[in-house]
Amino acid sequence: MKKKLLSVVSVLLMVALLAGCSSSKPTTPAQSDSSSEKTYKVAYIARAQSDSFAAWLANAVRDEAKKYPNITLEVFDGQANDDKENSMIENAITNKFDLVIVQPNSGESQRPYVEKVVKAGIFAITTNARISGIEGASSVDAQPYEQAAVNARAALTQIPQDAKVVVLKGPSGNFHADERRASWQKEFFDKRPDVKIVGEQIANWNKDEAMKYMEDWVQANDKIDAVIAMNDNMAAGALEVVKDNPKYAKMFAYGVDGTAEALFLIKEGKMTSTCLQNANELAEKMLDASNKLLTGAEKEINTDIGNPLVTKENVDQYIEILKKSGTIK
Repeated sequence: MKKKLLSVVSVLLMVALLAGCSSSKPTTPAQSDSSSEKTYKVAYIARAQSDSFAAWLANAVRDEAKKYPNITLEVFDGQANDDKENSMIENAITNKFDLVIVQPNSGESQRPYVEKVVKAGIFAITTNARISGIEGASSVDAQPYEQAAVNARAALTQIPQDAKVVVLKGPSGNFHADERRASWQKEFFDKRPDVKIVGEQIANWNKDEAMKYMEDWVQANDKIDAVIAMNDNMAAGALEVVKDNPKYAKMFAYGVDGTAEALFLIKEGKMTSTCLQNANELAEKMLDASNKLLTGAEKEINTDIGNPLVTKENVDQYIEILKKSGTIK
């Protein structure tokens, strides 16, 4: 009798335990669903963080990525070296990143490697400068022709008759470098045949290289009326060489990017103008595009930012923009 009673009690206990377990099931999956959003690995491969604009852009991308809890970002430095950058792109494929953002060093050198990213089934975005014509790849960029054109059109009436000018170019084969130089040719030099180019060199966006060429040009010429640079870094390098020479106090100088250094040079009256290439806006669009691609909201995205001309008359508003973003402390 006691054995039967124990058996009945055991059965009742088992039923109660099972009932208790089943009653907790509806809340468990709901809890795990709300806390298990998929996380994606994104590689950002910078051209060269020794370049002031590239460094600004890399930092802006880092800051913007913090707004996306589903994205884990890793930043790599290509050190202005095609072989190193291409190796980093291949490593990103090997390490199975979900999306790779490439800021090309020379564009065409990175093209086959970005194509490998797409073939591996990984999302690819090219930026600053975009590599066009890669099927399946996205891009976030500016319009380099117009970036130079806003400066060139202003220079038409600023640079004096029969002026002697020097030109500092970015890397050959780089979309931004080539487009900006083509823009200066069409928008300025073709319309001002009186202007003579007394020096033109590729300085690879680099301030130190620009300084070296400017030192040579100052020695070789009795005067230089203007420095036409394809980015701010090179313009700042040329200005550094002549900063204490009153002979060049009225020399014109043009750039592109709107770096903090360039904005302050414009405010001081040492640089004429630049075109703002807003790294913060690029970063915002890049991470937004990354999120949309990774979550399946979009399959391919190609978009651009604006091209405002910055002069002494409006430079304060752009300094404020960079201060609010934290780029200028």
